[in-house]
Amino acid sequence: WLRRTTHYLSIVVVAVNSTLLTINAGDYIFYTDWAWTSFVVFSISQSTMLVVGAIYYMLFTGVPGTATYYATIMTIYTWVAKGAWFALGYPYDFIVVPVWIPSAMLLDLSYWATRRNKHAAILIGGTLVGMSLPVFNMINLLLVKDPLEMAFKYPRPTLPPYMTPIEPQVGKFYNSPVALGAGAGAVLSVPIAALGAKLNTW
Repeated sequence: WLRRTTHYLSIVVVAVNSTLLTINAGDYIFYTDWAWTSFVVFSISQSTMLVVGAIYYMLFTGVPGTATYYATIMTIYTWVAKGAWFALGYPYDFIVVPVWIPSAMLLDLSYWATRRNKHAAILIGGTLVGMSLPVFNMINLLLVKDPLEMAFKYPRPTLPPYMTPIEPQVGKFYNSPVALGAGAGAVLSVPIAALGAKLNTW
């Protein structure tokens, strides 16, 4: 009984720490007033840290599917934050919940398809996450209605002065962030995930 309880508690601790790892990797949420400008930073940081946290979590449990579970935790966390801003009087679309789950499912699939080979999961899964996560989130952000109008109408009180919108910079906001985010995410996800797996073996 004690061993089983300790094991489950350890899984919870790993999940919480992995979530904090991803949250502190830069922008983990899309505020509409700054969404497109932070898209590249988000793509690099979140594709990298999703792979690091998910691989760490997956190797700890050894069960395919834990990456998706981990992404689900992140999604729930973000929906709570969205609800908090909505309760403060901001519109429903002021926060766009990022899409982690499909990319995490690809990581789980690569781990399962390679018969739980951690190196294949890092190489194949890391590349799939780095390439898919920016694309899924680009589609997600394109569904937001009038982001620039919302940015001017509902500025965040905590927004630093240098980030406050001055005038619509449509060309700068939409300057092919998918290509840059997907490329950088795919390149960086693999070596950093390998380092995370190495640290886990220590």
